[in-house]
Amino acid sequence: MSQGEAAGRGTAKPQDQGWAWMVLLAAVLLQGLTLGFPCCIGVFFTDLQHEFQASNSQTSWFPSIMVAVLHGGGPLCSILVKRFGCRFVVILGGLLSGLGMVSSSFCKSILQLYLTAGLITGLGSCFSFQAGVTVLGYYFVRWQTLANAVASTGVSLGFTLWPLLSQYLLDEMGWRNTFLIFGGILLNCCVCGAIMRPIQLASGSLPQSAKPEEEAGSRAEEAQLSNGASPYHPTLQQHTRRTKCSQMLQKYLAFDIFCQNKGYQIYTIGVTWMMMGFALPHVYLVPYAIHNGVEEHKAALLISIIGFINIFIRPLTGLLSGHRIFTGRRIYLFSLATLLCGLSNFICVISAEFSVLILYCVILSVAMSGVGALVFQVLMDVVDMDRFSSALGLFTVLESITLLIGPPLTGLLVDITSDFHYVFYNSSFFLISAALFMGLSFCALEKKNKLRKASKAHLDYPSRYQYSETSTEPKAEGQSPPAVEYITSI
Repeated sequence: MSQGEAAGRGTAKPQDQGWAWMVLLAAVLLQGLTLGFPCCIGVFFTDLQHEFQASNSQTSWFPSIMVAVLHGGGPLCSILVKRFGCRFVVILGGLLSGLGMVSSSFCKSILQLYLTAGLITGLGSCFSFQAGVTVLGYYFVRWQTLANAVASTGVSLGFTLWPLLSQYLLDEMGWRNTFLIFGGILLNCCVCGAIMRPIQLASGSLPQSAKPEEEAGSRAEEAQLSNGASPYHPTLQQHTRRTKCSQMLQKYLAFDIFCQNKGYQIYTIGVTWMMMGFALPHVYLVPYAIHNGVEEHKAALLISIIGFINIFIRPLTGLLSGHRIFTGRRIYLFSLATLLCGLSNFICVISAEFSVLILYCVILSVAMSGVGALVFQVLMDVVDMDRFSSALGLFTVLESITLLIGPPLTGLLVDITSDFHYVFYNSSFFLISAALFMGLSFCALEKKNKLRKASKAHLDYPSRYQYSETSTEPKAEGQSPPAVEYITSI
């Protein structure tokens, strides 16, 4: 028996039982603390505008930076997890999140708020969340799908509770003291990280995706050395740096997959475009309601309604999409959910009455549940799991760019026109156009692949990944998860 096999057998006991369920509870709390937190920022929107005499566009940069860093920091988080481990990165994220919010309570300008609450808290939330999700891959094997589904309920709990707590503390203490308290609450991420004890895995679970490139670079270096080149020769040093840079880009930002896999290319472009409008209701719904005469505590309740419905609908959507009849068709469910998100925005344009806004929140929440439950499942359908982590890196970086610029550009339009309806017009435009683009493009790609298979049936090998241009063989079911993985959630 090899040492790797012995190590694998020796580490089977902690997985799927015992302390693993405590780790899962910590992951639920982490997702509620980190992913749920940005949804409450709209509660402070009006107060921050008055405090800093800022426009809608200027104020919206604060939540935009936070969300963009939360989604786009995945590659950096992945590097830290590989170097220091999940537990360390979760605790580091908790410290940064708490520090950012405590510092925000002393800000004297909106620019300082961008740095403290936007960049520092956003980066800390990214570290805590993504490292917390990664550790589940080590503690759960048989029940990994269930563990991820249960952990995602933390997002919905955060969506429900954060706005209510924010409005209460804002009324009682003002936004500065509330941010100070939030800093203390986010430090609980460190407690969750302390629960996530490292687990020793078999050697076979270490990341393998970079090995061929590393071996190729090593062989090239050995060849030059065998020809008499000094290891300190400038040409050899430059070649080594280029090789390492290429390996890093291929490992964490899969441009090669983007160029070769049409399904991944279409999906990445569609989701990136969709994110220009997806976050707008979260940022502007509360200010829009207050602007139209809705009481502040009722306006905050709207976001909580979205989160509460998500608690029940998101797991059901995940179970439904997992049925075999939807195998290979989940992209169309995702496009349909995105289309419903876009169409629901017209309800707000019709009326701003509180009862109408409740109806809007119910419909939007159902649609959002579909988007949130399917966004990464569809990505797994179109990308070989051997390269999923690197494909996800490019995916999250690109979507973080549009998450960053979407709300400020819409805020600028509202400042120019003094009409909040443009928030929902913009959101509908991006969501509907993205849904149609993805649905129609995948339909055309599917027909193209069928015609190609029909004309070359004797050369084709059945592929698990329907939308990939090249067939790939899936990993064995019992294979251990990758050591480094970064995942975001919507």
